[in-house]
Order: sequence, then C-alpha cells, then structure tokens
Amino acid sequence: MRVNVQETAIIYPSKSPFDQDHVLSLSHLDTDRNLCVSFRYLRVYVNTHGRNHHHPDPFHVITTALSTVLVHYYPFTGTLRRRHVDGRLELHCIVGQGVPVIRATVDCPLDSVNYLDDPHEEFVEGLVPDPKSEEGTTSPFILQVTVFNCGGYVLGARLHHSMCDGLGATQFFNAMAEVARGASQLAVEPVWDRMSLLGPRDPCRVEFPIHEFLRLDKGFSPYTQSGKQVIGECFHVEEQWLDRFKGLIRERSGSSFTTFEALGAFIWRARVKASGFPSTEKVKFAYSINIRKLVKPSLPVGYWGNGCVPMYVQLTREDLVEQPIWETSLLIKKSKHNATDEYVRSFIDFQELNYDRGATAGVRVSGFTDWRHLGHSSVDFGWGGPVTVLPLSRNLLGCVEPCFFLPYSLAKGRKDGFKVLVCLQEDAMPAFKVEMDKFSRQEFELS
Repeated sequence: MRVNVQETAIIYPSKSPFDQDHVLSLSHLDTDRNLCVSFRYLRVYVNTHGRNHHHPDPFHVITTALSTVLVHYYPFTGTLRRRHVDGRLELHCIVGQGVPVIRATVDCPLDSVNYLDDPHEEFVEGLVPDPKSEEGTTSPFILQVTVFNCGGYVLGARLHHSMCDGLGATQFFNAMAEVARGASQLAVEPVWDRMSLLGPRDPCRVEFPIHEFLRLDKGFSPYTQSGKQVIGECFHVEEQWLDRFKGLIRERSGSSFTTFEALGAFIWRARVKASGFPSTEKVKFAYSINIRKLVKPSLPVGYWGNGCVPMYVQLTREDLVEQPIWETSLLIKKSKHNATDEYVRSFIDFQELNYDRGATAGVRVSGFTDWRHLGHSSVDFGWGGPVTVLPLSRNLLGCVEPCFFLPYSLAKGRKDGFKVLVCLQEDAMPAFKVEMDKFSRQEFELS
C-alpha cells in the first residue's frame, strides 16, 4: 500500500473577499502557547454512488465547495506571523492567497485497511498533510483528498490550532459540505471579532488561582520531545464494563459520574502508574471545556475561533495512585464547576499579564478529549457522513501523549461501546496494557 501524490493545487476564493492587505488580531485563547501547534486528523468516506465512470470526483466536489466557502472564511488563506512588540501570533491576510489542497490516490479498497478504524501508523500518516515550515504558520490550513480504488476517499486536514478549535473547524467543514450538497448560502455566517469578544479586561484581574496549574518559563516548550518513542494504540471499551465500573464507584462514593469522569480517572491513574514518575512529582489531568454559552454575554452563533479553556486536576503521583479511584473521578467532576465566566476572564487576563513569561501547562500533563459527540457525522459532501474520524496529532493541551475517546467506524456496524486511542511512551505501554486488561476483565482496583 502506498499513497501516490498527484498534485498540490492552490484553491482561491471564488470571488475576492477583500481588496487590501490587512492584519487580523487573534484572541488571548487563540494565542495560548499550548495552542501554538498544528492539529492533524482525517475523515473517511465510503463510495455511495456505485462503481461506474460517472460518479462525482471527490477532489473536484471538495475544492469547488472550498473555493465558495473561502469567500466567507478567507482568514484560512492568511499567514500567521509573530508581532515584534510581544511575540504574539497575528494573521496577515494578503490579496491573492489561497489554500493548498493535495490530490492523492491509493490502489486498494478502503475495506482492505479496515476503513482506518485501527490503522497502521506509517500508512495513515501519508493521508494527512504534514507541515514543512516552522509551526505550520505559513499555510495554517492544508487539505488532502486521497481517493481509493473502491471510489471511497479520505479527507485529511492540517490546521494550526491558533485559527480554531474542533468545534470551529467542524463549523467550517459543515459550511463546505452544505455548499457541496447544493446550498446557495451558508446556514451559519462566520464571526471573527476575536479580541473584542475574548480580549483582556482593563485593568486585568486574576481572581482564580490559575497560576497553581501553569508554569512560567519562557525557555520551556510544552511540546519538546523527551527523546523516547511515543506510540499510539486503541483500546476497546464495552458498555457493560463501563456500566459496572460506574455503578461500583457510585456505590462507594454516593455520586454518579459521566463516562469521561469515570474512565478518565481510571486511564489517568493507569498511565501515571505505567510511566513510573517519582512519588512526589505533580501530575496533571487536562481537558478543554466549551465556553461559548458559558461566558456573559454568550459568544455569537458563528464564532469559530478557539472557544474552549483548559481545565486541570493536579495531584502528586503518590496521591493519584494510592487514593480510591472515585476520589479522582470526584476531583474531575468538581473541576467542571470552576468553569464560569469569571474563570474564563481570569484565564484571559492571566495570559495577558504573563504571556512574555512563557505561561504553559508545564510537565507531566495528561491531555484528554472526547470526540464521540463533536458532530463529525454531519460533514456530508454528498456521499453521506464520514464512517471513521481519526486524529493523528500527538500535541494536545501541553501534552505529547494525549488520550482520545473515539466512536467506532460506522462501516463496521459495531454499536456497543467505543474505543480509546492512548498515546504513551513505548517503554510504558506494556504496563499500561496490564491495567487496561484488568478493566476489560472487570477486575477493578477501586482503592
């Protein structure tokens, strides 16, 4: 199996969205140092038009829709640069720029690679654009359309996280899909106005102890590799295992927990145990929470910038490993209560006051995110929604070993449960597997 790249086309807006070069400011959530990274993922589409010579060409359909939508989302044609005054990123929009889209083919059917439900890493890397310039800032958005010989295709995307979060990206792809299916206008018009909506207060004030979770070190990069090989592996979670586990910790604690709170606590403890950190080392559980309706006033419909803030739970390695698992689940549950308008404004003000000091999440961060309900299935270019959605990035929330909760591929017809993609240093993975095997055997270590 080999990915054959045929061309890279530059797709321009179908009509000029502006006639003078200009600069757009990003919000203080967009320029969080933990988001100064490109994110890569793919969507898999099966051929629903039949194997004949007249079915639509996915590359043509997608690039035509992209050209139309770029009139509204023209910032994707821009270039990210750092301001001389403070080093923050800003977006330079220049007349005549476009978005690169790669055309590629693979001479095998999608079912032969299991619809990329649990793919071979080396092969899947070739299906998503890889940044060649520093931080991927020169072209913050690149697409790749790879058609398989069955007529199905993979849409790979690489986006700089400063441009948008997962919800913002899905809004954009939904707009493309609407146009591809024949819509004459967008259902949701994009809103940029980032600094006025999510800028710092005057004067700044930090009324939450955010500094307790963050590191101030200008020389520190959150995504510096340790030199050890990081690998990704999928683990299957059946609903009956999860229901029994959640029932047991509910009995012990008197509280009910979501899947994210319960399974997140289990996986966090398992990976920290497997990694062998010193007992007094502080470790962090990190996740993002959507603040679009949480801030006052709510962000307008159509806002497509980063609309999430990071939330943290912090313990020593010894406390995490030794305390009952429901206590960790309870800490994750309680951390959500911190997500208020004041927390968001304090986080933004902290970024304003400490950006030049290098505010990041620091070390020993375990980043978690749940992709099961992000609305990927609505991105339908005329073939139906994607049967598989798969992230490839290893840099998330200041963590180089993230964990993703993912739905099973719809092409497999498996409805019970979901999968968890765990990235971990190769030498720690065997010990982590032992813990996950206990979960599947329902041998839960509750305390």
